[in-house]
Amino acid sequence: MNDSPEISKKDEQTSFIFLTVFLAPILAVLIVGGLGFSIWISQILMGPPGS
Repeated sequence: MNDSPEISKKDEQTSFIFLTVFLAPILAVLIVGGLGFSIWISQILMGPPGS
């Protein structure tokens, strides 16, 4: 016997919409922005590549 509540189709669709419309783009922007910021800071401290 499974005592856990069943996930309804509406809950599943709501979770999918949240993940694809909000969470994935926000995480992508944060990751790319963080990488760009870290490269920018490293170039301020160490100079551009090849110098």
